Amino acid sequence: MFWPMLAIALGSLGIAVLSVLAVKVFVEAQRLGRQVTHTTQRINRAAEDLERAATDLAATGESLR
Repeated sequence: MFWPMLAIALGSLGIAVLSVLAVKVFVEAQRLGRQVTHTTQRINRAAEDLERAATDLAATGESLR
């Protein structure tokens, strides 16, 4: 009777450990998603600034002719 009870206890403990790890993975995946979103916004903002600067530079170059 001892071995079946031990197997059930270890099985329950294993499921609990896997549950905790699954929650940690889920939280880290959400954090990574937020970082990717933030980085994408920064890249888009930098691309817009670069495009604006290039347009201004092109206009300045044409006025020097």
